[in-house]
Amino acid sequence: MNWPNRLTIARVALIPVIVVLLQFETPMAQGLALVAFMIASFTDWLDGFIARRYKIVTNLGKFLDPVADKLLVLSTMIALCGLGRFPAWVSVVVLFRELAVDGLRLVAVEQGRVIAAGKLGKIKTSLQMLTLVLVLLNAAVLGDFPLTDVFIYATVVMTLWSGADYFVRNGAVLTGGGKTS
Repeated sequence: MNWPNRLTIARVALIPVIVVLLQFETPMAQGLALVAFMIASFTDWLDGFIARRYKIVTNLGKFLDPVADKLLVLSTMIALCGLGRFPAWVSVVVLFRELAVDGLRLVAVEQGRVIAAGKLGKIKTSLQMLTLVLVLLNAAVLGDFPLTDVFIYATVVMTLWSGADYFVRNGAVLTGGGKTS
């Protein structure tokens, strides 16, 4: 197994650590959850950088990386929802978008086509992670940073925009025609 895939698996392994730490509402546990989330988020960038730089992109990595991102973001959002620190409706919007895009990708695969991750999807994931860092930072250090709500709403907009973009660019696979990008 190559290093990018190991980093992706490490990201998945950090998810239960983050979720468990969040259940202990002490400043130390919240700080450790923040650090674990930041490390996990950093591995998303690092595994992609290494894979592209050294040309070791694998099918396993193409599959695991976006799954790991979705698991990290959604697990953290849901854990924060359970603590009353993140709006549940935002988690539902994110989950809906991810399931819709994954459904579109499955239809494309059945037609022998691959829908690659787009630039907007990568921006969306980065913004989701940044927003969650701010929410976690609020619990660990800041208290109530006023711009957090702005980032939450920006995350919703980017999540919906990137999802709509996938369907605009690739929706033809639903009717069995057109090319994907």
